[in-house]
Amino acid sequence: MELVIRNLSKTYANGVHALRDISLTIPFGMYGLLGPNGAGKSTLMRTLATLQEADSGSARLGDLDVLVQKDEVRRTLGYLPQEFGVYPKVNAEDLLDHFAVLKGITKRSERKVTVDALLRQTNLHEVRKKHLGGFSGGMRQRFGIAVALLGDPRLIIVDEPTAGLDPAERVRFLNLLSELGENSIVILSTHIVEDVSELCSRMAIINRGEILLEAEPLRAIEQLKGRIWKTMVDREEVEEFEKSYTVISTKLMAGRNQLHVYSTESPGEQFQPVDPSLEDVYFTTMAGLKSGEAALSGAEAAL
Repeated sequence: MELVIRNLSKTYANGVHALRDISLTIPFGMYGLLGPNGAGKSTLMRTLATLQEADSGSARLGDLDVLVQKDEVRRTLGYLPQEFGVYPKVNAEDLLDHFAVLKGITKRSERKVTVDALLRQTNLHEVRKKHLGGFSGGMRQRFGIAVALLGDPRLIIVDEPTAGLDPAERVRFLNLLSELGENSIVILSTHIVEDVSELCSRMAIINRGEILLEAEPLRAIEQLKGRIWKTMVDREEVEEFEKSYTVISTKLMAGRNQLHVYSTESPGEQFQPVDPSLEDVYFTTMAGLKSGEAALSGAEAAL
């Protein structure tokens, strides 16, 4: 089963082109949608979750028309939005039971088994009687996944799920998402490169409503080998380097700036070659560079 999106476009009333002719084929497993805030990720996710209309284009989940057969899609959809509300004075077990009723699980015995299993799967069983108002950010996100998993969905959409989580909660949450990818199509929409790097076998980079790159992360990284170089410079030197080289990223380290530069050959003696990462793929893509093409001028590519 695949989610096939073709020529999907959306323009808001204020003139913002949120989606521009988006075409993607999303297979079974974990799929990363990577881009900065405002890139169009949430608009695409809400459209696929049947929460808003597209202006044109199509999306099909197997034999279902996502844009037309909305009720059928919702029955097989699990959606965890970037922000979701909970009743702070209701415990996790009771609220999940309530959502199960709304999902159509009307038999009490079936609900009990389902709720218990999901609370265990999301590692919330021991706190099932605790009010959600006392949950940490990571616990709330895991509860959101439990809600999303009701009805055994074939398509699961999670929008910026690790934003604001501490490192330990982030690891627990990513491990949970990884397990879900074994049985469903899971779309992970995020601006955090590490989330995609650690989880997804395929990904797309989106910006200003357009798909800039669709690739397998490992293959995209491989294609950058021999093209990423680094050097350390003082803060006042950064601007001059950006004029002379294709600087794709700048990171402050121990009071100095580490620059990553794109070049098909050594840019100079003070540069060292770098084993590329998905972060380098992201920044070269956002700068308009592609593997195998001549580097843009430093002024054009500076971020």
